Amino acid sequence: MVVPTKRNSKSKVKRRRLNKKLKPVNLVDCKHCKKKTLSHRPCLWCGNYK
Repeated sequence: MVVPTKRNSKSKVKRRRLNKKLKPVNLVDCKHCKKKTLSHRPCLWCGNYK
């Protein structure tokens, strides 16, 4: 037979769901065109990498 599952408290459920939230994207200014771009990647507008 199947064992009944234990009920999770609200705090335990919230703590588990907290790790699934989206984290803010780290944007830096391009040194050539001064637009925001992702760090450690070439610029989407001018194509320069550092």
